[in-house]
Amino acid sequence: MTLQYWILLGAALAVVLGAIAVWQFWWRRRALNLSQALESVAIDRLRDVLLPDGMGGQIQIEHLLLTGNGLVVIDVKRFEGTIFASERMAEWTVIGAKGRFTFPNPLGTLYDRVAALKQLVRDVPVTGLVLFGERADFSKGRPRDVMLPAELIQKFRRPD
Repeated sequence: MTLQYWILLGAALAVVLGAIAVWQFWWRRRALNLSQALESVAIDRLRDVLLPDGMGGQIQIEHLLLTGNGLVVIDVKRFEGTIFASERMAEWTVIGAKGRFTFPNPLGTLYDRVAALKQLVRDVPVTGLVLFGERADFSKGRPRDVMLPAELIQKFRRPD
C-alpha cells in the first residue's frame, strides 16, 4: 500500500467524521428548546412556586405561566426516545439511546397542582400540562394533557 492510498483514506475518514459532526449539531439545534417554548407563550412566567395544598402543607409548581388563555401549570420531562404512556398506567416507560427505564405517571401530581392553584384563583382559568421535548415519541398514543413544544406554542400563542 502506497502513501497516497493512506492519505486518501485519511482524507475520506476526515470528511465522513466532519459530516457526522455537522449532522449532529444540526439535529440538536433543530429540536426546539423547552425553555424557548415556555418563554414564547408566556406573558409572565414563574418557576418553582410553592402553594398551600389545602391540607396544611405545600405543593410545588415547576413552571407557572400566565398566558392569554389563563394560567398554565407545566411539569417538564426531558426524556428522549419512545414513550409508552396512558392516563391509567401507574408507570410510564421510556426506551431510548440510554436504554429502558420507567418513571411514575406524572398526571396525578399535575392534577393536584392544578387543584391547589384553582383554590387560590377561583375566577381565572387554570390548565395543567406535562411538556416533553421534541424528541419524545408517543407512537403508541399520547395521554391528554401531554404536549410537545410546538403544540404548546400553537395552542397558547402569546397575544399581540
